[in-house]
Amino acid sequence: MFAYFLEKLGTWFETAERRRREAYLASSSDIVQLEQRIRSIESNGYNSL
Repeated sequence: MFAYFLEKLGTWFETAERRRREAYLASSSDIVQLEQRIRSIESNGYNSL
């Protein structure tokens, strides 16, 4: 039961992080800014937003 809870909690955090990244990328004003943000995420990691 505890393992199930940890698995669900991990899934919830992953989903929240993915939504945060998608919102950050979607708020780009143009394709240039979008590409810069994608490169920033890829080079600095997802936690640097």
